[in-house]
Amino acid sequence: MTRLGDALVLYRRLIAASLRSQMQYRAAVVMSTIGALLITSSEFIALWMLFDRFGQVGGWQLSEVALFYGVVSVTFALSDAMSRGFDQFAQTVKSGDFDRLLLRPRSTVLQLLGHELTVRRVGRLVQGVIVLGYAFRAGHIAWTAGRAALLAMSIVSGICVFLGILVLQATSAFWTVESLEVWSAFTYGGVTMSQYPQAIYRDWFRALYTYVFPIGCAVYLPGLVILGREDALGAPPIVGWLAPLAGPVFLALCLQVWRIGVRHYRSTGS
Repeated sequence: MTRLGDALVLYRRLIAASLRSQMQYRAAVVMSTIGALLITSSEFIALWMLFDRFGQVGGWQLSEVALFYGVVSVTFALSDAMSRGFDQFAQTVKSGDFDRLLLRPRSTVLQLLGHELTVRRVGRLVQGVIVLGYAFRAGHIAWTAGRAALLAMSIVSGICVFLGILVLQATSAFWTVESLEVWSAFTYGGVTMSQYPQAIYRDWFRALYTYVFPIGCAVYLPGLVILGREDALGAPPIVGWLAPLAGPVFLALCLQVWRIGVRHYRSTGS
């Protein structure tokens, strides 16, 4: 508990330093936050126009899809804000700055998580919260304490999944610092995919984002329980309650892969 407490204290100090640094340029932070809010809002407006034209898609109403959209927007905004150190890790390796992290008597994961808490991601977060509010109001969800807890677990699980993907992206930089954009297919692509019900996708695509990158376990399956809908593939409701556990498990596995990468790392000599 002492080591954990020390780690949390250090993390808070790193985040506080990051926030102080960013707030030196408040106008830039405000403008970039508003820009992010407007860009992500335009995405939901496009979704609204689609449903306004066709009424429903695959038997799903806009208020139902808005729940998936809002959850993944909040989830990705939080994970993206926390993971700047991993997202930019290829440059850290290329510049030799990772050597300095290894010399410090603290976990490299903790140091990279505390590298920056990106304030401008608040724009996407606010937009996601607004969409969630719409889904709660228009969807007539029968809220219970269990469903509220499941929603919270869904968000935490989604954060773990996206963090895990970014950890894998960073780990790949130990072998190559080029062509890492392929990981965007699983981060930004995963965000776009999970904004819609997985039932509308092909089996192989659904399996990829359920069993390999378990975004569906974090967003779609719990969402079915919250909405009171049955899975089109016949999965029992208990699966939706247990599915968020996949997020922490996935992150734990990704961190094991990270440790393998760190052992493989050879110093740049800087």
